Parts: sequence; C-alpha cells; structure tokens
Amino acid sequence: MTTNDRPPKPIAYRNQEFLESEEGRPLRILAEYLEPLQAFQREGIRDTIVFFGSARITADGPLGRYYEAARELARLVTVWWRGLPSHTHRYVVCTGGGGGIMEAANRGASEAGGKTVGLNIGLPHEQRPNPYITHSLRFEFHYFFMRKLWFAHLARALVVFPGGFGTLDELAELLTLMQTRVMDRPVPIVLYGSSYWNEILNFEAMVRHGVIDREDLKLFQFADDPAGALALLRTGIAAELEGGTPAIAHSRTRPR
Repeated sequence: MTTNDRPPKPIAYRNQEFLESEEGRPLRILAEYLEPLQAFQREGIRDTIVFFGSARITADGPLGRYYEAARELARLVTVWWRGLPSHTHRYVVCTGGGGGIMEAANRGASEAGGKTVGLNIGLPHEQRPNPYITHSLRFEFHYFFMRKLWFAHLARALVVFPGGFGTLDELAELLTLMQTRVMDRPVPIVLYGSSYWNEILNFEAMVRHGVIDREDLKLFQFADDPAGALALLRTGIAAELEGGTPAIAHSRTRPR
C-alpha cells in the first residue's frame, strides 16, 4: 500500500486516538468545563441547591425515611423557586446523579415540575444515572475534580443527608472552602439527620482538640424534617435575585 492509498489522517479534533492520549488530557479536562457551561447557559440555570447523600439508601431500606425526606425537601425547594420572580431558573436541585439520596432528590424536583441536574461520574458499581434527571442537564464526568468544580461553582446552598466516604469527602471539601474563604460567598450548609451526624462526627471534640475554631461550627446547621430544612435554606440564601453568579474565587493577580 502506498502513502496515497492509506486512509487520510483525521483532523486533530476528530482524532479519537489523540483525544484519548496523555497529550490530549488538557482538552478532555477543558471539555468537562465547557460542555456543562454551555448547557447551563442554554437552559437558563443561574444557581443550584446541591443534595449529597448515600447512593445505598433505598426507599424501603432501614434508612428509607431519609430517602423520603430528600424527595420531599427537593419537591419543596422546587415549588419555592418556581414561584420566584425571575426569568432564569434559580436554586435548581443538583445531585451526583446516582441512586439513593441522589435519586430521591432528583425525583422530588421532577415531581414538582422543575428542572433538575445530575453530575454523574462513571464508577464500577454504584454510580448509574437515575431516570429523574432533566435529560439536557444530565452530565457524565471522567474527572472527579471537574465534577467537584461544578458542584461548588453554582451552589447557593448544600444539603447533606447521611452517607459514606463520598458524602464525607464532598462535605469536608465544601466546609474547607467556606472555612478558608476560598469560596467568596456564604453557602448555607444543612446537615440533615442530627442523630446520624452527631454519632459519626464529633465536632465538639475537634473544637476541644483545637483543630477547628468554635466559630467554624457556624458554617453548618442541623435539620430533622423537610419543612425545617427548607426554612434554614430560605433564611440562609442571599436575597439578591438579579445579582450575577459569583466566581469560586477572585483572581489574586494584582493589576499592573
């Protein structure tokens, strides 16, 4: 076969072998920023209320009360934001897109007739997109850190239901961003299920040992029923309905 007989080499941005190579990684990372950005702008999503919690909790399991609570709270949140005087979609329920608490939250928002976001990531076992996510707002991520960016970037509040390592990871990261003031806006954090959280995390011990300040305990509040959680969210969320979505952090480069 001569050189002229060989199939033409594809254009770089259509070259699958290149895009999946080590050298193509920056393009893959950028795509996981730009594709969601385009979708959020197209769908008029201004900001979100993020729900975290275990993918293993089922409606009929031993912790099923939390499934139903997440479903009801997401429904209440959606009914609330749909009544706001805004031409954009505010405080849209956003989850990690999988089962359990994530499914419950997407389900409650969908049942209330609202848009709902799922930031899914491919995992070997638990993580499969649930059927209640708005189709145009269902995303599949490869990079955990890009998924985390989109959780934080649009979040105006966070509700954390009982969960395992992944839930603790997301909670600790958002608390750290708030504690260090890297996130330059107040984001109300509601820990749902005070008995669960006080059993698995001893916040008072952290204060006593001096690894956090007592003031840091004001970064979050507890709720034990959907109506109470909604009241905390509404009180904690800033009232400026027409302000721009803030950046995660301002540039620290001084102007010349």
